[in-house]
Amino acid sequence: MSAELARPDGEAGALFPGGVRALNVGVAEFSVAPRAHGAGVVALDWRPPAGGDRELGLVLARLEDDLDDPVGARVAAANRLAVERLLAARPLLVDVQPAALVVPGLGARTLLHAGPPIEWSRMCGPMRGAVIGAVLYEGWAATAEAAERLARDGSIGFTPCHHHGAVGPMAGILSPSMPVAIVDNAAAGNRAFATLNEGLGKVLRFGAYGADVLDRLRWMAGTLAPALARALAARGPVDLRSLTAQALLMGDECHNRNVAATSLFARLLAPALVRTSPPDTAAAVLDFLGANDHFYLNLSMAACKSALDAAHGIAGATVVTAMARNGVEFGIRVSGAGERWFTAPALVPDGLYFPGHGPAEANPDLGDSAITETMGLGGFAMAAAPAIVRFVGGSPEDGLAHTREMATITLARNAGYGIPALGFAGTPTGIDCRRVVDSGVVPVINTGIAHRDAGVGQIGAGIARAPLPCFAAALAELGRRLGLEKR
Repeated sequence: MSAELARPDGEAGALFPGGVRALNVGVAEFSVAPRAHGAGVVALDWRPPAGGDRELGLVLARLEDDLDDPVGARVAAANRLAVERLLAARPLLVDVQPAALVVPGLGARTLLHAGPPIEWSRMCGPMRGAVIGAVLYEGWAATAEAAERLARDGSIGFTPCHHHGAVGPMAGILSPSMPVAIVDNAAAGNRAFATLNEGLGKVLRFGAYGADVLDRLRWMAGTLAPALARALAARGPVDLRSLTAQALLMGDECHNRNVAATSLFARLLAPALVRTSPPDTAAAVLDFLGANDHFYLNLSMAACKSALDAAHGIAGATVVTAMARNGVEFGIRVSGAGERWFTAPALVPDGLYFPGHGPAEANPDLGDSAITETMGLGGFAMAAAPAIVRFVGGSPEDGLAHTREMATITLARNAGYGIPALGFAGTPTGIDCRRVVDSGVVPVINTGIAHRDAGVGQIGAGIARAPLPCFAAALAELGRRLGLEKR
């Protein structure tokens, strides 16, 4: 019959003088026969909700914003509150101090790391290298071999940065003597912390622990951090929300591109620096900031963490409040699902490699820096940063497409973070587990690619996608907590 209907001159074809135009939903092969008979076919990229999992699909249906359903109404109200807290966040950089003095629960022989929980035996190469470097930096061991023995025999505790209100890029190792940026969320009264960014090259976050790396860390603790602390005390807090908003208008996305943000930060702090530090110290600090375009990354991460923590722990909320990777697993936390991590294997990002390197050398996705995407920056704001798209592979049009796609899985637009290329529409904010599972569209993250061996460093940059099973598991747990567990 389809052949007859497609012929404009046949008897049946007279019923459809313009020919048959079909809409194909789902399986692409269904469109082959109509096309073969001359029909025009529009393919709709559709997949069944919850990946075809009937039980999870039923949970998803009950979690929708149906105000006539007590469960749906509860979820809707919880998400409204979570989004309100995200959009109201006002992160202020207030101080820089040694982690042991300010990070809650950081024990004397404890190291914090990026991503969901992981023990030494399962750590990837860059994280193991960073652990060794931190042990040497703290003076807990005199040699790399001795440091590794301490890590292996259980003499050192390991716990995620996220469990202590902190975040760290790549390996994310944070030890008690390391200085941290202190960011207060003035709207909610909570606080977040981040290490200070070392710059590029041989650095601890990629697992390097040579003498030059340790010397730089000691300079940062002994000179950089006190100078920043004095300047902040004299100047007053730095409004990171305002600074981020300006940087987005200047071509940053505040994850992998921080050129404008770092420059703005240095400009804001320079007068106070030169008034509160000896000339040689002020010059050294400004030289360091001038040579480190990534310095703002860690401040951006702490700002995002402070906002997302304020939205965490709301019963019934389906908003994602953390995405993080430890180089082995990718994990997410969801506001209404308590402190549990939902994990899946971390994958190697798809991207461009520096000369002489390739995917075979790459470590799977690593770091807490996806907290920026969780807040609507980074990959979610690539439309604001056309230059970064060439760095991770693609075109400015791809950046626009990524931002538009992320708007389909979020609950709001952050009007404070406008994107010029989209008519100053706000960044997509408030990742919703329901929308991810319903559509199959997963969050996009732009990221550096680390070599799998400790200390080699960054070998490329690219795009990573969060694994869908994390969101499916979180949604099932939310359903269980609301009395909708799968039968």
